[in-house]
Amino acid sequence: MDPQELLEKLLARTGLGELHIATLRKLEAVMGPLASEVALAFYDYLGRDPEMREILWAVPGRVERLYGSFARWYRELFSGCYDVSYSAQRIRIGLIHAAVGVKPSFIMPAMGIVQELSLEHMRDSLRGSELLAGMEALQKILAIDLALLQEGYNAAMEEGFRMGMGVSQREALAAGARVLLERAQ
Repeated sequence: MDPQELLEKLLARTGLGELHIATLRKLEAVMGPLASEVALAFYDYLGRDPEMREILWAVPGRVERLYGSFARWYRELFSGCYDVSYSAQRIRIGLIHAAVGVKPSFIMPAMGIVQELSLEHMRDSLRGSELLAGMEALQKILAIDLALLQEGYNAAMEEGFRMGMGVSQREALAAGARVLLERAQ
């Protein structure tokens, strides 16, 4: 699906509007500094799983690079700029995950860590209606991000099966993702 078209549908489905976007922008000053801590907790959680640990540490320096990428991703949640570039980048993240063998069943539970730490920090930093507005806006942008990420996985799977890589779901996913990433360059 076209990244712009999908983003528009997700904005409508989640109800993320201008007030939420303004709230997310305001939260950047409070939440942005938390990015490195959330990245460490996210990869610590993933690293406890033997299969994920093997993927994460398969390439020297990968985890260190991922910390930086994750922190950047986290800060972008609060950028207030949710356009076609944002959408395409999130879909690309799903493709990259698929290409290296990271399944949605690893990432979706790990997003609970992101949510937990973020909400805890909001609870400690915000009060009253500001807290409720922040929680609502965060939930909406995380839902959009996860849906865009999943779209990358779906596109990779479809492409892999289209290529005849139907031996296994894992092979189809990785092969399809590699082809789509090459086309995007």
